[in-house]
Amino acid sequence: MTSTAETPPTPSRAARSAPLAHVTSIAAAAAMGGFLFGYDSSVINGAVEAIRDRYDVGSALLAQVIAIALIGCAIGAATAGRIADRIGRIRCMRIAAVLFTVSAVGSALPFALWDLAMWRVVGGIAIGMASVIGPAYIAEVSPPAHRGRLGSFQQAAIVIGIAISQLVNWGLLNAAGGDQRGTLLGVEAWQVMLGVMVVPAVLYGLLSFTIPESPRFLIAAGRHEEARRVLAEVEGDGIDVEARVAEIGTAARGERRPAFKDLLGGGSFFKPIVWVGIGLSVFQQFVGINVAFYYSSTLWQSVGVDPTDSFFYSFTTSIINIVGTVIAMVFVDRVGRRPLAVVGSVGMAAGLALEAWAFSARAADGGLPATQGWVALIAAHAFVLFFALSWGVVVWVMLGEMFPNRIRAAALGVAASAQWIANWAITASFPSLADWNLSGTYVIYTLFAALSVPFVLRYVEETKGKALEDMG
Repeated sequence: MTSTAETPPTPSRAARSAPLAHVTSIAAAAAMGGFLFGYDSSVINGAVEAIRDRYDVGSALLAQVIAIALIGCAIGAATAGRIADRIGRIRCMRIAAVLFTVSAVGSALPFALWDLAMWRVVGGIAIGMASVIGPAYIAEVSPPAHRGRLGSFQQAAIVIGIAISQLVNWGLLNAAGGDQRGTLLGVEAWQVMLGVMVVPAVLYGLLSFTIPESPRFLIAAGRHEEARRVLAEVEGDGIDVEARVAEIGTAARGERRPAFKDLLGGGSFFKPIVWVGIGLSVFQQFVGINVAFYYSSTLWQSVGVDPTDSFFYSFTTSIINIVGTVIAMVFVDRVGRRPLAVVGSVGMAAGLALEAWAFSARAADGGLPATQGWVALIAAHAFVLFFALSWGVVVWVMLGEMFPNRIRAAALGVAASAQWIANWAITASFPSLADWNLSGTYVIYTLFAALSVPFVLRYVEETKGKALEDMG
């Protein structure tokens, strides 16, 4: 073994690029959980009207069936950190893969509305687990100089999952003659839409066998030799592996697994950094982004758009989501997290305000005048673009890296749980709010987008280029 007193040789460009390519493939495999997160979250978009018709339910009950998965998400997010700290990040991924698979089969073959709701909760638990373990694992295996870009793989996978689900839904709808309840493979089209998720769920489970355990978990578990091997894989042979093991070990020495009480901070209940994470999560959802992915087909149909066209617009929105995510991936390590968040907030507020104005012209029959219709469509795409190039990526990157090592898993679990609860509040309330006043609903979302600017400027610290051990 080389003495730690010796100066390690400077790695060549090829030596540096090899581990980066390897860790990129590892991050991409781990981000498959993000793909399932996006796919499972938005695939229900294609089944909303069919579920309403098959089970003859009103807007309020329908919203609860759609939103109930988010309760499962909160449960999964709250428990994933503790599970990952006890049995490892990889095993936690495998549990999520099993839950995704079971949920897909159960949701595709329900015999009653409550049965469908139960399987959606199971899928929600899997989504919640993936939402925590993906960013944490990628942050822990990524070199600091590339952590932001690699961390954005999670959001990239989410938006690709959303887009693929909308494309699959659109294809299946056309195969069923434009009828969500048309027969496909012996069942109704919407059931096939929900069941197709079995394929990526199984792939996620298989990919978990091809990637290494987090070196930080291995060191915490006393498996130092495995940690040395993984660190050499992901950071290159040119690093001083012993020094890195010592550095991570020093940060972890004397620490116990984080408990909820470790997050408490006196009079403010939680430590300030935990509140910042909760704030980021809540603002990300309260701008109404998931209305665009859970209800977009229903929303466009409610303002007079043909059902097939509404599915197509849902797909184009998902493509814009991917474009914005790629922009964020390019700039998140160049300009930093905070500047992207501020730019995104301003753009989202403008897009939402234009949507609110357009929907204020909604006629008695639900349709929009031609001008307002085009404004609403363009503004909706602009809103998604600005979200994707900012808060969509930045929040997941920051939640994976902003907390001190000692509380990272537990704090990330609390922040992610807050995100899912906020998501549930928006998802469950939208149908009733839209029935009340669609324009007023978008005014509310506009206000939250505007308020997110001073929140970022006042409370959010930049994490660009910092080592995880330096977070505090």
